[in-house]
Amino acid sequence: MISVDNVTVEFGGRALFGDVTFNVNEKDKIALMGKNGAGKSTLLKIIAGVDKPTRGKISKPADAVIAYLPQHLLTEDNSTVFEETSKAFSNVLSMKAEIDELNHQLETRTDYESDEYMAIIERVSEVSEKYYSIEEINYDAEVEKILLGLGFLRSDFQRQTSEFSGGWRMRIELAKILLQNPDLILLDEPTNHMDIESIQWLEDFLLNSAKAVIVISHDRAFVDNITNRTIELTMGKIYDYKVNYTQYQQLRKERLEQQQKAFNEQQKMIAETTEFIERFKGTYSKTLQVQSRVKMLEKLDIVQVDEVDTSALNLKFPPAPRSGNYPVIAEGVAKSYDDYLVFKDVSMTIERGEKVAFVGKNGEGKSTFVKAIMNEIEHEGDLKIGHNSMIGYFAQNQAALLDGELSVFQTIDNIAVGEIRTKIKDILGAFMFSGDAIEKKVKVLSGGERTRLAMIKLLLEPVNLLILDEPTNHLDLKTKDILKEALKAFEGTIILISHDRDFLDGLATKVFEFGNKRVKEHLEDINGFLRNKKMENLRDIERKA
Repeated sequence: MISVDNVTVEFGGRALFGDVTFNVNEKDKIALMGKNGAGKSTLLKIIAGVDKPTRGKISKPADAVIAYLPQHLLTEDNSTVFEETSKAFSNVLSMKAEIDELNHQLETRTDYESDEYMAIIERVSEVSEKYYSIEEINYDAEVEKILLGLGFLRSDFQRQTSEFSGGWRMRIELAKILLQNPDLILLDEPTNHMDIESIQWLEDFLLNSAKAVIVISHDRAFVDNITNRTIELTMGKIYDYKVNYTQYQQLRKERLEQQQKAFNEQQKMIAETTEFIERFKGTYSKTLQVQSRVKMLEKLDIVQVDEVDTSALNLKFPPAPRSGNYPVIAEGVAKSYDDYLVFKDVSMTIERGEKVAFVGKNGEGKSTFVKAIMNEIEHEGDLKIGHNSMIGYFAQNQAALLDGELSVFQTIDNIAVGEIRTKIKDILGAFMFSGDAIEKKVKVLSGGERTRLAMIKLLLEPVNLLILDEPTNHLDLKTKDILKEALKAFEGTIILISHDRDFLDGLATKVFEFGNKRVKEHLEDINGFLRNKKMENLRDIERKA
């Protein structure tokens, strides 16, 4: 059992949270929830031992292993994917190397009666006892299994880590964590940059192979599927619910309603008591009653109503000018990079007003096909953009492309034209940038703030074909819901690349699956697609059997 005991964190005399206490038991799968800025990532770092609290402590058994995956990380670039992942076993391998070295010394030394010789015998005995108590495993096979599960190909194993994007490097770190078999796994936004199949694999691993887990995630479906406990961090304190996220939301709603009711009743009682004191404070016969009520008010603990995050994104896409009947028509489209074939024989027709999802493992060509639509790359085959199609494109790295030295206001002011220039502050306010926030430099913004700023740029001109490549990375649950509702109301055509099942649910009505160098059309929503995928997998297993 790992204990968080009266942990307090203060910045500049202000408490971020205070006296936070809870235990983590084996098999606990905990969702750590709370609005942005509540201190979730800070608490995770303290449990991991990366940061220290102002007061309080983390207690754990001496041999307990806590593994931490931060939201942002940099993998070293001096090894291959397989070598970097194998570092998960570095402590075991170093024990084996030490045993070999000590045995070599015992074989070559002749000072059998010396203290040094006896010390070597004691040390080799101590290390060997630890080493041989570890279950014998095939390390290479374990590394291979984990890497394949997280979406790597065997051909990736010997590639340098420097060749991979930040999202793939994050998976290497995740692989190292999972291979350590830790007593507690701490994950801060692990599903950003992951495709749907890798997320499903991770869910299965955490449910069936991991011990205790604490996760911060904006992926509602992921959180619901893996957690059995929810800890909410709000107004500097925690609420601990032994339920998953969806059930927690209902219980939280009931808690706030009860708090509000108790607060209202107490305020009514205070008002009535204050009125009695004012009316009878000069009346001799009521002196004792007045004094009693004054003392009662002085000792009264005021009922606190926990904060509700009332900041709301006011998101509405401009009216879409009417496009032709078929904004995108592809016939026999293929793309290769030198000898590497990304996809071939891709044919699809997207009708005006359709909302379609591009899904599939990373590296199967979803973003590449979008670049072909945008005419950013050359390709084989025929790819037509329909009459009067006006494209708005949100690239996967759109937020990262913003100029970090510009302020929030300058970023929008530089591209706004005409009458819209007089409304920049109103637009920024609608996206939760107000007051001093509009003067912040882009480089100090959080991932979610950068994504919101990039989304504003998309809204400055009316479009009728929206192409969004992973638009929900770094967005919190509430903002994702608002974006989803705005996209539902959008009258034009939408192409969505997303790994977020909950976001796609009820939004995309058709799925194009990228895989095995091909693109397959599924005339159903994301839930139907996933159900069918599982059935296909079962049939494949039966055929093999």
